Amino acid sequence: MTVRLGDTAPDFSATSTEGPIRFHEWIGDDWAILFSHPKDFTPVCTTELGAVAKLKPEFDKRGVKVLGLSVDGVEDHEGWSRDIEATQGVALNFPLIADKDRSVSEAYDMIHPNAEATQTVRSVFVIDNNKKIRLSLTYPASTGRNFDEILRVVDSLKLTSTNSVATPANWKHGDDVIILAALSDEQAKEKFPDGWRAERPYLRYVPDPSAREGSPA
Repeated sequence: MTVRLGDTAPDFSATSTEGPIRFHEWIGDDWAILFSHPKDFTPVCTTELGAVAKLKPEFDKRGVKVLGLSVDGVEDHEGWSRDIEATQGVALNFPLIADKDRSVSEAYDMIHPNAEATQTVRSVFVIDNNKKIRLSLTYPASTGRNFDEILRVVDSLKLTSTNSVATPANWKHGDDVIILAALSDEQAKEKFPDGWRAERPYLRYVPDPSAREGSPA
């Protein structure tokens, strides 16, 4: 089954390095990131798990829970966790699911049709507090994921969920944003009484509304 943007994220129960997890219950009222790995003790994924562990305070600040997945068992995960700490300089500080029966991988369409049946593709899902999938990314095995970019996307998604704006190319927190094209100028005046900078009638820039708070929500 293909999982698309806007779909409800499939719920599941699984064992993990931090005990049993019922996914929707575990998310609660927060956002979540679910990202998969082909198997334990793989070099690129070792660096990725270390990178996420280092960034976890940033995800926490944004109200985003992080959950990893690999098709190996919890005992393997625990051994891999020791390798991650030794080589990446940080201990694993979020749960890593054991998906030995591939039920979660199949629910999220993470089994690559042209790869070994035990290997998940390296996917990332951003899931909001309504359990809706807001972003999905798939990477090849040879390319490490950029989790700074995923943080940037989370900032954009959370900002645009609560304001009538979109974010331009290469946007970062604090940069100007774009008033939605669906808003007429009259509607925009109500929402943005301080005005805007119009480069074209459809391209209207205003300051990042979240920048006044000093940091991403």
